[in-house]
Amino acid sequence: MSDTTPHPDGPAAQQPGADFDTMTRDIAEVPAVEVITTVAVHLMSAAAVNLGLAEEGGQHKDLDEARKLITALAGLVTAGAPEIGSYHAGPLRDGLKSLQLAFREASVVPDEPGQGPGEKYTGPVFG
Repeated sequence: MSDTTPHPDGPAAQQPGADFDTMTRDIAEVPAVEVITTVAVHLMSAAAVNLGLAEEGGQHKDLDEARKLITALAGLVTAGAPEIGSYHAGPLRDGLKSLQLAFREASVVPDEPGQGPGEKYTGPVFG
């Protein structure tokens, strides 16, 4: 293969010394609770940026994108909570509710209660 030909195993396999078996073994050692909470934190961060809550403020504000991210987060938190326990799920629920309320505040025309992002999973969110 030439250097310009994409490697069939993806970019990680192209790295010098990359060992796919080692990477797979490393991933297998990560507890599910850590994977779920990490994904949730990434969704929260992306939603916050799209709500204009980052340092740059409204420069990256995109409520359509924020709605999608919050809905995905609500689905993950709702489905994952019984699996990860209340110790981990509690803070995720709090963060989700904060994002849902921030979305409501940022909306020019707020959704009806129960119709906001993720509320089909969480129920209506009130401040």
